[in-house]
Amino acid sequence: MPGHGGVVLRAETGVVTLDTAAASFLIELGRGDRVDATAANTLAALTHSRTRVLISMRRAWLDRAPIHVILHNLSARQAAKIRTCAPRDKAEPFEHWANGYDWSAHERRISELPWTTVRAGDTDLRVIHRRSADPGAPAVVLLRSWPDSVLRFERVLPLFTDTHVVVPALPGFPFAAPLTTPGMSANRIAEIIADALDQLGYSRYTVSGGDVGGTIAELLAAQNPNRVATLHLTNTAPQHALTADPAKLAPDAAAYLHRSAQWFRTEGGYIAQQSTRPNTLAVALGDSPVGLAAWIVEKLESWSDESGFIPHELLTWVTAYWITGTIGASFTTYAEPVALPDRIDTPTVLSIFPHDIKPEPRSYAEAFLNVREYVEHRAGGHLAAWEQPEAYADDLHRAVKLAG
Repeated sequence: MPGHGGVVLRAETGVVTLDTAAASFLIELGRGDRVDATAANTLAALTHSRTRVLISMRRAWLDRAPIHVILHNLSARQAAKIRTCAPRDKAEPFEHWANGYDWSAHERRISELPWTTVRAGDTDLRVIHRRSADPGAPAVVLLRSWPDSVLRFERVLPLFTDTHVVVPALPGFPFAAPLTTPGMSANRIAEIIADALDQLGYSRYTVSGGDVGGTIAELLAAQNPNRVATLHLTNTAPQHALTADPAKLAPDAAAYLHRSAQWFRTEGGYIAQQSTRPNTLAVALGDSPVGLAAWIVEKLESWSDESGFIPHELLTWVTAYWITGTIGASFTTYAEPVALPDRIDTPTVLSIFPHDIKPEPRSYAEAFLNVREYVEHRAGGHLAAWEQPEAYADDLHRAVKLAG
């Protein structure tokens, strides 16, 4: 269950409260009244009054934060990027975030997106839903991954006026409806999305995603082979590597499996932490905005191309987690086990971006997917929909055409 930065993934109770640190801080700020933590997990709760409280908390914590220690632990590139968040006459790199950054402008923009809430299964699913002017247009479903939100697709949305578009705010992530039951695995999220799409009137659609979103896309296709016409992915589900037999793979696919294991040993510490000790990490990141920024910005920077983000964009993506208090809840897809089929037969377009964390060869992907088109790009990384929206949209349109 999500609290402000805290999460109890397998709690048997439906009661959701703020974690102790956050509640204590509200009292210190003179806000001793009980706060509904579930409301902080929805877009509707991003009111000016709640925003003022949370930003006050953020500013107070920033005053205490060991900025020089944080910057010392970041790479030179990351530290330089964060420093540019502050005007030149400011000494502290995070001072602009605490005292100059205007979240309300971004809040208004996000609120103006075509949001709707669908009752799916036993929960509410908040989605950005934009219908095409043509009632008979194809439908596309965009699924994002960690550590971002639906904001990943802001640059892609204007490129799809010829289709119906559905962008779910995945349960546990910024702008989603609050979690009310435990066990929010990728398998369950796929079932919820399928139900929501049925409620919205879509019987056939193309699903696009990568990382966590890609895993959910594969599960959607496996669970609903008559509804998912085609897939557009930026990677195969990472869980395939856990069951793949190198002896049954092509030589370059087996070599990729070895590289993937090496990557996990050197770069995958966050996966181990988020999947085995999510509550501990949730409390730490929910208690420190600087810590939260360091945890998220490190990934956004190292997983993207050089031109992936400008400072205000980084701040907005981090603030989305801070304001909604969802960093802990976002770990659910890591902490909950996922069951994937051995192979997905849905026709698939696979986009390969050179700066992604583990771009795979075609032979590896074909061991698990029905790859009809394998498209290699010259630029872009793990957040390709944001970094290279035109290239991402072109490949997704390929998948739509493949559906016929």
